[in-house]
Amino acid sequence: MTVKTALITGATSGIGLATAQLFSKNNIRLILCGRRKDRLDAIQKELSKFTEVHTLTFDVRNKNEVIKNVKSLPKSFSKIDILVNNAGNAHGLDNFQEGSIDDWDAMIDINVKGLLYVTKAVLPGMLEKNSGHIINIGSTAAKEVYPKGSVYCASKAAVDSINQGLRIDLNGTGIKVGAIHPGLVKTEFSEVRFKGNKDRADKVYDGYQPLLPQDIAEIIYFAITRPKHVNIADLVVMSIDQASSTIVNKKQKV
Repeated sequence: MTVKTALITGATSGIGLATAQLFSKNNIRLILCGRRKDRLDAIQKELSKFTEVHTLTFDVRNKNEVIKNVKSLPKSFSKIDILVNNAGNAHGLDNFQEGSIDDWDAMIDINVKGLLYVTKAVLPGMLEKNSGHIINIGSTAAKEVYPKGSVYCASKAAVDSINQGLRIDLNGTGIKVGAIHPGLVKTEFSEVRFKGNKDRADKVYDGYQPLLPQDIAEIIYFAITRPKHVNIADLVVMSIDQASSTIVNKKQKV
């Protein structure tokens, strides 16, 4: 059986980590990317029991670091079959007129530019072998703007547009392109958004059953294991308790 190689950004927590764990147990070689070397080292030690693991420490916002790190891959990891563009963040939850420009810059730089830089660095290798699979992790925020989320929603709408445009541009190359758009997933997402305020972050997930990182990892794995002629182009997934960005059933305690 041919061993495939997957590069996952934002692999140190949440959806990225859950995807790495699932891939490792299914004969997929891993390139794990993130900013926190201590976490990458610990994850590498854990998952090396199941598969070969290589780590890259860089910030997706730095295009020079992205290009340098991808070019530095050893030969055994250089043929990337699967790219999971998972790195992304929300910063702040404010009315536009009260929003922080620094927060806006962070969201645009990570969610949009970071995805572009990594894809641009990985794509030549896929084009050379006329095969590959790119999974972009978007958000229900790409489909529906919610109060105090204009810039975050705009950044994820950009991911949605890039995903669609990339699929058009790569049509006929043998490369699959698709996006998974999760609703509320219990990760470090809200803690980052609220700048470390754990109490406020925990309340986002209080009183209902949110999605878990493993749920999204299983969907990503499903997408990459479809027959060659099948591409999961665009998939929205929410908890049963979430009906929209603003309607969540919080009547039941979990």
